[in-house]
Amino acid sequence: MFDNSLGSLYRLSEARTRSICAENPTGEKGNGAKAEPYGASKELGKGWKCKPCITVKAGETAVLAQVKGSGIIRHIWMTADSRMLRAGILRFYWDNEQEPSVEVPFGDFFGMGLERRFDLNSLPVVCNPDGALNCYWPMPYKEGFKVTFTNEHHEDVRGFFYQITYDEQEIDKSSAYFHASFRRAMTTREHPEHIIIDNIKGKGHYVGTSLSWMQYSDCWWGEGEVKFYMDGDKEYPTICGTGTEDYFGGAWNFGGDYKTTYGRNYSTAFLGFPYSERGEGRVPKHSLYRWHIMDPIRFDSDLKVTIQALGWWPNGLYQPETEDIASVAYWYQTEPHQKLKELPSINERWGR
Repeated sequence: MFDNSLGSLYRLSEARTRSICAENPTGEKGNGAKAEPYGASKELGKGWKCKPCITVKAGETAVLAQVKGSGIIRHIWMTADSRMLRAGILRFYWDNEQEPSVEVPFGDFFGMGLERRFDLNSLPVVCNPDGALNCYWPMPYKEGFKVTFTNEHHEDVRGFFYQITYDEQEIDKSSAYFHASFRRAMTTREHPEHIIIDNIKGKGHYVGTSLSWMQYSDCWWGEGEVKFYMDGDKEYPTICGTGTEDYFGGAWNFGGDYKTTYGRNYSTAFLGFPYSERGEGRVPKHSLYRWHIMDPIRFDSDLKVTIQALGWWPNGLYQPETEDIASVAYWYQTEPHQKLKELPSINERWGR
């Protein structure tokens, strides 16, 4: 099977490439650029740039794509008003399922989890100026897929642009389905732990973590460990990391002083610390990601992933911290999946 890697790019394939956008809402062959001219295109005529985007009214759910048959989503590009980063919700459904396999705020799905736009340059997710959101996670389906966008803002979003490119092709029986789920919670000093994901049931592999950290403690915040509980683990995990910056591919406070929140930002193919916001009178905010592409976390029956919120007391002991942490977990698994945890309300999602 053609795997779309650089090393096999020269090989021919029986797959047929299709792409859905406002100019071709069904993705069908020969069905693009049929919109009637209006506005800026009225002097050019039909077949030109007549409908490049859509409007999603307040409270409305727009079906961006609905396709039957088997294939793989290869690339997603989207952009919208920055108010949609947390107010908009993306949902993906595979093979006529009633519950979504992906349910994540619009920006968080692409690593933009602080209601801010910034550059992120990685292999499966790329965010470019200004608010151009790209996703290259391969997403196979066997009977069809549906992608929706819900606008939970009190105002309409005008100028929602999107393009979803996919291959129509046969899918191997060993293919698992892509999933993503959002969590947000405040840790406590009594139990300074954030649950990135739990209640995954089935066989699969975990492929990524996107984290947004709003810091309510002083000084260094990243001593906590990431833990993977799998296949019946109870009190103790099978996989345990050595610290927050270590899990995200950094070291030694990201190059900063442990008495401050400062460190160097970076964005690489598989892991990054692409954005920080700090300064006098501001709540420090941090964005991080880790993609387990070369090192997927494989599980047979169940999975839970957590991260601790720890800093330092002046006496050199670990300080349990109360922090505002939002996360997106990305994984592949067999279906059916457990129902995803209900999203927080829009008021509970605001990150300012």
